Amino acid sequence: MQEAFTTLFQAVRLRVVAKYLGQLAVMLALLALVPLLVSLVYGEYFYSLRYVAVIAVLLVLGLPAFKLAESEDIHTNEALTVTALAFILSPLLMTWPMMAAGLPFIDAWFEAVSAITTTGLTTVQSFDDKPVTFLFARAWMQWYGGLGIVVLSVALLMDHHIALKRLVGPEGGQSMITTTRIYARRVLQVYIILTVLGVIVVWALLKDGFLAITHVMTAISTAGFSPLNDNLGGIDDWTARAVIMLLSLCGAIPFVLYYNLFKGNGREMLFDSELQTLLLLILLISAILSLTIAHQFNYTWRQALGHGFLLGTSAQTSTGFSSLEVAGLGPLSKGVLIIAMFIGGGMGSTAGGIKILRLLIMARLVQLIIRRIGLPPHAVVKPRLGNRALGDNEIIRALALILLFVIVIVLSWLIFLAYGHPPLDALFEVVSATGTVGLSTGITQPTLAAELKLVLIVDMSLGRLEIVALLIVLYPRTWIGKRTA
Repeated sequence: MQEAFTTLFQAVRLRVVAKYLGQLAVMLALLALVPLLVSLVYGEYFYSLRYVAVIAVLLVLGLPAFKLAESEDIHTNEALTVTALAFILSPLLMTWPMMAAGLPFIDAWFEAVSAITTTGLTTVQSFDDKPVTFLFARAWMQWYGGLGIVVLSVALLMDHHIALKRLVGPEGGQSMITTTRIYARRVLQVYIILTVLGVIVVWALLKDGFLAITHVMTAISTAGFSPLNDNLGGIDDWTARAVIMLLSLCGAIPFVLYYNLFKGNGREMLFDSELQTLLLLILLISAILSLTIAHQFNYTWRQALGHGFLLGTSAQTSTGFSSLEVAGLGPLSKGVLIIAMFIGGGMGSTAGGIKILRLLIMARLVQLIIRRIGLPPHAVVKPRLGNRALGDNEIIRALALILLFVIVIVLSWLIFLAYGHPPLDALFEVVSATGTVGLSTGITQPTLAAELKLVLIVDMSLGRLEIVALLIVLYPRTWIGKRTA
């Protein structure tokens, strides 16, 4: 742990950063071949030319760095720097193809950031006139963006021993490079299995392959983009809606639990505190929403439960799907959704928010403070989470991250208030962006001021990178100072 902290005060080795950015550039070029193929199949050659150009740029920039000698290990600040730059540069490179749909630069950039950060906020109001390649590319970017953040979460969770141990198991003592590769193989297996099974089931229900593929990719990545104007409200089949939301729930569960389940260790998944808390929160939030929706819209209980559980699951898993207009909800419903979006899903999942593990750590700390009030002064009581003791550093990191989230949200909210937006709706929009959720009260639209679109772009990036990674990139000593060999 001490060594990891020491590397934060040393400048990154530029060759190491370039090496792994080169690898990511080559990988991104390969991923861009998929929407290129879609554009060729549908005859949308104006997209094809743009994707060919982007792939060429990625290969020209990436291959020389890709061939650099590999380091034996990567330092914590180098891993965080690579993670942050990957989620900053990727949307910028994909902005030009997105502009082929007739979007101005700021809206195309917004769409690309929202896609790769798996947020789901959009300034596009109608998708009926949009090219097939555009609609597919949005879902595809969310799919590989979700996969990327789950794999790169190893870097984001360095020094967070409980979270890292849950993710990588006994391999946690190896180098970060080895650990990440082992973990990436595990996650990829689970991710593909869940995606394929989801597509098969939803395709059978909807009888529409394109709708099935795009909705499943954006569901498993807890992202929320839909090619339909009314989002899931455009799907009349409640069974299909339920399956899509079940996939969203699957995406919000730590992926290592699936791997352990496949290995026959189902007990760990059954008794996992994060999963239990996630399910409990979904039930609680959904029940409150169902009551408020039934009262506000005079729906039948069946309708209210359907919309309530869909919205509750969507917010808690940070997916962003909706079956009715959020703007029409009452203040209580919006307030409940804000709380759910702020908390988010499990650590090591595709979900956003502060993560349930940090909420549990904070709850344990509060519980410990209360217990100590009634104990003798000399009594020693240490906080525990499950069967693991919580270290001081882990508690500090969890509380610091929660505080940083609050600071980002408050500052962004004040900017929206300065532009005259209603306080509750503005807070909702900012929390949705920072929690990488994608639900909207209607503020996010083409006519939104460019400065506010930029605020939301920053919020989405900060939320996806859990703030710290981006701060490392902006920290001068990351780039200037003493370097290790």
